[in-house]
Amino acid sequence: MPLEPAFAWSLLLAAGVVVASLVPLGAARSQADFTIADLAAPRAMAERLPEWGKRANWAHQNGFEAFTLFAPAALLCLVAHVSAPAAIAAAWIHPVLRLAYIGAYMANQPPLRSLCWAGAITCTGILYLEGLKAVLASAS
Repeated sequence: MPLEPAFAWSLLLAAGVVVASLVPLGAARSQADFTIADLAAPRAMAERLPEWGKRANWAHQNGFEAFTLFAPAALLCLVAHVSAPAAIAAAWIHPVLRLAYIGAYMANQPPLRSLCWAGAITCTGILYLEGLKAVLASAS
């Protein structure tokens, strides 16, 4: 089996983590007496969330930020046919760290949250680096 599917699968998993971050956010909204009227200004409702729910909301928002950096890196590796073991490992580790990041954020564990964030952004950097190396190698 070619290695490139690892990047496609990791991209799907990373997107799934962003979607999964809606679960605790939805639970927090239910504790904040979410009503249909809140649909008119859902961000205004954030102030009514319990403390853990506010952290769930922030983790969810950060998930979009992280995904917008990760997705192009994974796609670059996919289209450049990267086969470097470090890139493949980084592609699989990233969504795991992002999922752990959500848990650490909600549990109010800033050092663990920061380690998960730093690890995931490092994985993204590895993907960009390996993707760029592959593109430059194919151009020469």
